[in-house]
Amino acid sequence: MKEAVRIGGPAAAGPDLEQLLVLVARGDQDAFSTVYDSVSGSVLGLVRTVLRDPAQSEEVAQEVLIEVWRSAARYQPARGSAMTWIMTLAHRRAVDRVRSAQAATDRERRAALLERTPAYDEVTEQVEARLEHEQVRRCLRGLTELQRQSVTLAYYRGLAYREVAELLSVPLGTVKTRLRDGLIRLRDCLGVSA
Repeated sequence: MKEAVRIGGPAAAGPDLEQLLVLVARGDQDAFSTVYDSVSGSVLGLVRTVLRDPAQSEEVAQEVLIEVWRSAARYQPARGSAMTWIMTLAHRRAVDRVRSAQAATDRERRAALLERTPAYDEVTEQVEARLEHEQVRRCLRGLTELQRQSVTLAYYRGLAYREVAELLSVPLGTVKTRLRDGLIRLRDCLGVSA
């Protein structure tokens, strides 16, 4: 079995990330620079496996490293290594980006469906309105002359009962009775339940 040949002496051990994170938590920019240099390649590699998009991967990797800078004080050595903590942050952030992109795609798809589906059919609405108007006219023709005049003046022209009585030169009680009887006949003709 061949042995690996090392040039320049024994392999140098990597920086102690746990100690560096303690310094980063205190705001040490040099320590963060060392952390950044040590982990940025691994973070980008992990994020790229989740996202697959190089541009988004770089963006998310930068977000992760900013999060390391801002939240280094939350790192707890008892719960795992510094590298594990950083990679967990990277994985979570990448998965969040995938979910966010999927949610945006779903929203766009729903919006596109809503745009294609009319809120109402204008032609159908117009036809139904015409049919209703014609039915009301037909039912009005079935009333007596005094009933039709009373209903028309009170409900279509907005006159008060007293004004209808004066205009038709009949007592107020007669107008009220004719209106009541006319509305009952209209209701029955239109098939409206009481």
